[in-house]
Amino acid sequence: MNSAYSSVETTKTRTLVINALFIALTLVATMFINIKLPIMGNGGLIHLGNVPLFIAALVYGKKTGAIAGAFGMALFDLFSGWAAWAPFTFIIVGTMGFLAGFIAEKVPGKRVVVYTLAVAVALIIKIVGYYFVEVILYGNWIQPFGSIPGNVMQVVLAGIIVVPLAGRIKQRARQI
Repeated sequence: MNSAYSSVETTKTRTLVINALFIALTLVATMFINIKLPIMGNGGLIHLGNVPLFIAALVYGKKTGAIAGAFGMALFDLFSGWAAWAPFTFIIVGTMGFLAGFIAEKVPGKRVVVYTLAVAVALIIKIVGYYFVEVILYGNWIQPFGSIPGNVMQVVLAGIIVVPLAGRIKQRARQI
């Protein structure tokens, strides 16, 4: 077997496995590590699905971040009875993962600062994206403000967990 061919196949297989792993981790962390917020008008949810999403984006880059976020969280919406949210989640969270990974790949500087910037951009996308989705779904410009604290809490908590670890995880991932 040609060694170049073998190397290409190994790389494709590794990428496929990593993407599938992070889709699954994002789905599981969203589905099983969450707190439902009955106090919000729309029954908001705080979950840890952003943790594997940010690890995927910061460690493996924009494509893996986008794939993990888009598919992992959209599948959660489909499996959890929130199917109306799935197309919006696919776009919003996919964009979060893509831009977080893009920033991690392209912005020079201290990694902790760059990763924090990546999480901050993802937070803005989440807040703005879901605000407008709620306006569309609920036909109300005021009610969506109630979801902002939960969205902020989700992303900030994930950032607190992932930012200090991402550099170490990236070093270990290179060794594999």
